[in-house]
Order: sequence, then C-alpha cells, then structure tokens
Amino acid sequence: MTSLPETTGTPDTAPVATGTAPVAAPQGWARKPSTAPTGSIPEHERMITDARERIDTIDDRIIGLIQERSAVSAVVQKARVEAGGRRVNLSREMEVLSHYRDALGKQGTTLAMTLLELSRGRV
Repeated sequence: MTSLPETTGTPDTAPVATGTAPVAAPQGWARKPSTAPTGSIPEHERMITDARERIDTIDDRIIGLIQERSAVSAVVQKARVEAGGRRVNLSREMEVLSHYRDALGKQGTTLAMTLLELSRGRV
C-alpha cells in the first residue's frame, strides 16, 4: 500500500513533500532587506514594500502547497493504476473544478484546470 508523502515546513514556510525539490523563486523575487533608514522612506513606500514582501511569502507557501498537492495526487494515481484503474478520474476532476468555481468564481475554474494539469502524469 502506498502512503501519503510526509511534508516539512513551518507556518512561515511552505510545506514541501519530503523528497521533492523546492521550486526556486523567479529571478528578482528574492526577498531583500531594506537598507534605507526607516525615516527616509515615505510611509506609502514602506507599506507597499511590506505588502509585497507579504505577497512573496504567500506565493512561496502557495508554491509549496502545489508541490505537496502534486505529490499526493501522484500517490492516488499510482494506487489507481496498480488496482487496474485509470490514472485520471474525470468525475473527480469535475468535483475539483466545481469546488474551485464555487469558491472563486469563473477564474477559480481556470486555476483548478492549471492545478489539475500540474498534478497529472507524474506516476
């Protein structure tokens, strides 16, 4: 029997399935601490910088969750194939699409399709 992959991470870092390589952040996305004195930066610029750093942190967590989701999906696909079934379960995919559409609207369907594509074919 195949078990779910273990994950690592903390609330401040994305959980990553054990044995999977983390995805590197795109060039220019690395968090760089501010070198300017706090008083010399206008308040709105500080707010923007802080918000962007928070977005980068959230994006890192989302990437980690996608990696974890793909690893768990691979376990499900492998188990289905070993049991003589098909790798992809279209009715399950329709449930996922519906869930994302209900939660996020039309764009949720697009996001779910991308997630499903990322999770297929890794067995």
